[in-house]
Amino acid sequence: MSNNNQQIRTEITNQIITALESGSLPPWRKPWNSDLNSGMGKNIVSGELYTGVNPLLLGLASERHGFQSRHWGTYNQWTELGGKIMRRPSHVPQGKWGTKIVFCKAVVKHKDDNDEPEETYFLLRTYTVFCIDQVEGDHLDYLRVGYSTDTHNSESVAYEEADALIAATEADIRHGGNQAYYDLAKDYIQVPNRHQFSGSGYYDTVLHELVHWAEHTNRLNWDRESGGYALGELIAEIGSCYLCSELNIPMDAQNHHAYLDGWLTKMKQDSSFIFKASSQASRAADYLMSFSREPMEVAG
Repeated sequence: MSNNNQQIRTEITNQIITALESGSLPPWRKPWNSDLNSGMGKNIVSGELYTGVNPLLLGLASERHGFQSRHWGTYNQWTELGGKIMRRPSHVPQGKWGTKIVFCKAVVKHKDDNDEPEETYFLLRTYTVFCIDQVEGDHLDYLRVGYSTDTHNSESVAYEEADALIAATEADIRHGGNQAYYDLAKDYIQVPNRHQFSGSGYYDTVLHELVHWAEHTNRLNWDRESGGYALGELIAEIGSCYLCSELNIPMDAQNHHAYLDGWLTKMKQDSSFIFKASSQASRAADYLMSFSREPMEVAG
């Protein structure tokens, strides 16, 4: 890495430290707009949110199968809407394609004798529901993530050099939903659709996740034992700052600082973590930039 880049990274790190020590930073930002079809699960017919243990059950099913939409219904409900439940994929065990949820209703039993207190018991019943992501039918596309137009942001901008670097990594980047994360076990990045971001927010987010992507055992093979999850987040955010700087992407420094502040707070504001994180972030930035840099010719 050139001395100039090292100096820029050092300045960025110092700015972050100064901002952290000021103690006056706002909560972390989410630089994308929520898709109206993502979020807490709700029933397609009643429009009511699922309650009790059901949001957890639906969330686990969505994570397991990769569902993105919030809209769920029974087999009969989807059929009445003209939809067709997709055939169970071969890798899904029999009986596991649908998601079982619990309906709980309080029932009061009245006594004939007025002196006897009423008895209340709970009636439990299970239902099997399916996400719209499991349902065929073009007329139902408006319920799928990525089809709602309300979250389209015309202020999103493109940076060719950054796009070239992202493409050059050949990382498995999947778009959709309302979350951004790197799945280490399955080695893929998930981010919301690009139109949900404004300004340079898309690049901030993807570059952050690419720094995480670089930690894989087949790449930089980070040692997470000493710092754990929080240190990994510091590394990813600082690395994103470095990459934005070198790719000429305008940074919302306050947003980056706010994100880092949240993690340092969880680490009891031990600012020494940032020095270890900045060193690893610099290494990750070099690794990622190497995908788009032209090899240097050396005279013989």
